[in-house]
Amino acid sequence: MSYTSKTISETITDYVNRNTFLPAIQREYVWSTYSIEKLFDSIMCGYPISSFLFWKIREERKKDWVAYLFVADFDKKDPHNEEANLSGVNQDIYLVLDGQQRLTSLLIGLKGSYSFFYYRWRKTKLYLNLFKKPTNDDNPEELTYQFQFRENDSINTNDSTPQYWYLVSNILDFNTASAARKDIREKLSNLNVDASLKENAVELIEELHSRLFTEKFINIYEEKSQEYDKVVEIFIRTNTGGVKLEYSDILLSTATAKWKNLNARKEIYSFTDEINAIGNGYSFGKDFVLKGCLYLTDHLPIQYKVGNFTQKNLELIEENWISIQTSISDAVKLINKFGFNDKNLVAKLVLLPIALYLKKLNKTNYVNSTDAADINDQLKIQRWVAIALLKNMFGSSTDNTLKSIQDVILNQTNSKNFPWLEINQKLNINSSFSKEEIDNILKYSYGTKYSYLVLSLFYPNRDWKDCRFSEDHIFPKSEFTEAKLRKRGYSSDKIKLYQTYYNTILNLQLLDETENKEKSAKPFNEWIETRDENFKIRHSIPVIASYDFDSFIEFIDGRRALLSKFLESLTI
Repeated sequence: MSYTSKTISETITDYVNRNTFLPAIQREYVWSTYSIEKLFDSIMCGYPISSFLFWKIREERKKDWVAYLFVADFDKKDPHNEEANLSGVNQDIYLVLDGQQRLTSLLIGLKGSYSFFYYRWRKTKLYLNLFKKPTNDDNPEELTYQFQFRENDSINTNDSTPQYWYLVSNILDFNTASAARKDIREKLSNLNVDASLKENAVELIEELHSRLFTEKFINIYEEKSQEYDKVVEIFIRTNTGGVKLEYSDILLSTATAKWKNLNARKEIYSFTDEINAIGNGYSFGKDFVLKGCLYLTDHLPIQYKVGNFTQKNLELIEENWISIQTSISDAVKLINKFGFNDKNLVAKLVLLPIALYLKKLNKTNYVNSTDAADINDQLKIQRWVAIALLKNMFGSSTDNTLKSIQDVILNQTNSKNFPWLEINQKLNINSSFSKEEIDNILKYSYGTKYSYLVLSLFYPNRDWKDCRFSEDHIFPKSEFTEAKLRKRGYSSDKIKLYQTYYNTILNLQLLDETENKEKSAKPFNEWIETRDENFKIRHSIPVIASYDFDSFIEFIDGRRALLSKFLESLTI
């Protein structure tokens, strides 16, 4: 990066909105009038106002990027920046990566206005009270000079606090400090005020002119790279300011700038809220939706980076936006129907292949279908998702995994069945579990991110539609406290053994909400007597002589054998 210094007047007059603009990745102007007043106060005090970061775009590449004008006349009811017309700019241009708020504030204060609502809409401009002597105060929040946004000028010589409100933008009419001094002296000559006030006014005018025309407050670092992703990384690093600037914000700004008929920011925010409201609620982010936009639009690269959100690609995404929304929404609804909630959906990107499959399937009301073939297909999807997540299919090299699955789905000849086998073969994923994997699976604890996934596998014939299921301790967990176990007369070794297994998959089952409430903390030997004859089969309960609490380890050994055998033979 190269470094240059400029005066404020030079920057505002010769650069801003002439060859210096804002990139689409910049967010809108947010400063208050007080923030602007404070900025000008700092300048009058001679304090540095930090550095600025400009991105130099070569003339031949200026049309590659959408540029926006700085706001001069800021209006709170319409704060949006206008797109800049670069056709008449026959030179290299600069896009401001860091310093937008300060430069806009300088432009508003020196050449524009600030409109806001206070009881009524007011259009104000920046003024400086020339009769107010600089205040030396130890409080850093106390302004030294009296800048103020006002609707008009005013001169008050009779009050105990005389005021002469000078329109700050007038200072730009004078190329030299002497001309500015002469002008204010002429204006003050007919005023009946103390000579010290007149002298104060002249001093402030001279000081203001010097700060704007002579001293070089604008220290610019110039980035010359034409690689957009590198520039965006720099932008993110320089604009965090204590509030995380998400990568998706950058992409949204880019999309908003390039969509022709829809407001990308509004559409994507609204859709993200919509899918997060499905079922008991999810926490999908904008980045998930944007990734889905790439994944579900034909022939687009799926890497989540700014360079892939080009004008052409974004136009394709906009054309397919309705289809993208439908596919993602249906995928979330399908997963919700299987009982996958925000807690156990540990890799949300697993939904994108499902969304792509549903998009290709293009079948109306597939999610709520009662057709036997559809239900069977859905159960295979449910089983594949659980296995994929348990095998950490989306743990690393996610883009490569997604691309491989995308190729399989797009190339399948029979699109009426989810191609789980082809996907697993492509990824070299074994559809069955090894003994070591099974041992680890059965150790998962209650309420963890994988426990529901594991339990869902043990109910291959369950109708998940419109039902909510909860993880339940078969032998009530309240009975496994050390105090209660000692009260039963168990040895330390037996207590340790009981506490090793009571909170694992081996002592868990899925019950619907009604049944779970009915069971509550009833002893299992009593509860099992009230169940139908198929309860043991449905919940993989081993047949043992007694289900009283003393038989817990026998129960655990028997259930381990049943669940292990099931997982060993599991096929999608």
